[in-house]
Amino acid sequence: MRRVVVEGSMAQGAGQGPDVWHGAQPGVPAPHAPDVYSPTLPDLPIPVPAAPPAPDRVPAPAAGDALDGTGPLYVVGDVHGYLDELRAALRAAGLTDENDGWAAGTARLWFLGDFTDRGPDGVGVIDLVMRLSAEAAAAGGYCKALLGNHELLLIGASRFTDAPVESAAGTASFQAAWLLNGGQRSDMERLQDHHIQWMSRLDSMALADGHLLLHSDTTAYLDYGSTIDDVNDSIWQALQRNDVEVTWDLFRKFTKRFAFRDEESGPRAVRELLDTYGGERVVHGHSPIPYLTGETGADADAAGGPGGDATPRVDGPHVYADSLAIAMDGGVTMAGKLLVARLPLAG
Repeated sequence: MRRVVVEGSMAQGAGQGPDVWHGAQPGVPAPHAPDVYSPTLPDLPIPVPAAPPAPDRVPAPAAGDALDGTGPLYVVGDVHGYLDELRAALRAAGLTDENDGWAAGTARLWFLGDFTDRGPDGVGVIDLVMRLSAEAAAAGGYCKALLGNHELLLIGASRFTDAPVESAAGTASFQAAWLLNGGQRSDMERLQDHHIQWMSRLDSMALADGHLLLHSDTTAYLDYGSTIDDVNDSIWQALQRNDVEVTWDLFRKFTKRFAFRDEESGPRAVRELLDTYGGERVVHGHSPIPYLTGETGADADAAGGPGGDATPRVDGPHVYADSLAIAMDGGVTMAGKLLVARLPLAG
């Protein structure tokens, strides 16, 4: 029987539970607050594209497939609409040229999710990643992406708008949650069916060169299957149901964080994922590194207390949980850094 790791209660300050922001906090600007899934904002009119037809999911090629590329492996942390910072980071890593075209030949590049919200141009980020995916494939490499909780949030806001859902704090809606989590009206106005279709086809986890790639630092993936293919298929099928409650449950589960942070239970949680899905290290986004290291007073923030330093220093990926986990969200939304890293990490 598989051991189940419990990630904490729904109460605030529970460490691994989901973070709910209840308003402005000293030292923490609203767009930088932790993800919220139980909003209380009033419903506001938003231009809404029509729900797309259910697309077929295209599974990622198996490891070692000739289409997978033979070059070095790179990962990108959370982007959150910061298109200019992404362009600069990709160029600095030698992955793109001065015109933002693919310049890395057979290299392999994975985005760990959360392309939109909070920053100014989430749709522009999606367009760039989609274009690089085609250019990389033509060059013999690849550029792929994972589904993040903000992709689930944007899909939900576009499909279900203000349809009520039950949350831990009462009745909520995707529209209110999206706005409270930094949703940009300009993104919603520019969002098209092909963007929704692309997001809804993304895999939720992948294995590359011994690295188990995820968006969220949570063990919720275990609820969806015992193999990577099972998890990806289960989450894809759930999205195709076009059901507000089902999509909300996905968003709620993958907004959880900090499963690997505790010195004792964290390594156990990582090992359970690795034992189930394979790999030697988990690589994830979702939780900004300053929250994991405590530089921002994140524990106090989660409990509604005072915030910490608004401009934390992030030099690169954060290795923790007995060196079994690598965090890649450099906190670009909080004056941190948009991270692009080559795996395995040097040193």
